[in-house]
Amino acid sequence: MEKTILVDATKCTGCRTCELVCSVKKEGIANPSKARITVIRFEDIVFEVPMICQQCADAPCMAVCPVKAIGRDTDSGVVHVDDDRCIGCKACMSVCPFGALGFDPVDKRMFKCDQCEGDPPCVKFCEPGALQYVDVFSVRARKSWDRARNLSEIARKFHPESARMDLP
Repeated sequence: MEKTILVDATKCTGCRTCELVCSVKKEGIANPSKARITVIRFEDIVFEVPMICQQCADAPCMAVCPVKAIGRDTDSGVVHVDDDRCIGCKACMSVCPFGALGFDPVDKRMFKCDQCEGDPPCVKFCEPGALQYVDVFSVRARKSWDRARNLSEIARKFHPESARMDLP
C-alpha cells in the first residue's frame, strides 16, 4: 500500500517543528536548512505552508537527472536520491515544481524527502495535525469529502431552505 505525507496548510501554525525533527532524523543536527520539509511563511497574510516532495507520478527530477541518481522504490512508490550516484549538478532542483530538493554544499549532494522509510517523524511531531501520513488512495476521498462539506456550508448560508444535506 502506497502512502504519502498529506499537507493541510490550514492547520499549520508555523512552529517549524517538522523542519527541526526532520533535520535531526536525517542529519543528526537541528538545522532547518538541512530538512527535507520547508515551511514557507507569507507574512502579509500570516499564512504558513509546509512544502515537501509530492512523490510525483511523472517525477521531473527523475527525468532530468543525467546520471539516473533519482529513482522510485517499486514497493513504496517513494522517489529517492542515490547518494553514491548523485553528482550534485542541481538539475533536479531546477525542475521541481515544489522546490522540494535541497543541496548540501559540504557533501555536494542533493537531498529530498524519502518519507523516512514509512515512519516520518515530521508527521508524528506535528501537533496541530497539518501533516498526515495517509494511504494515497484515501487522499481523493478525503479531499472530495472536505470540498463537499465546504460547499454544503456555503449552500446553507445562501439557501438555508434548500441545503438539506447534513454532513458531519
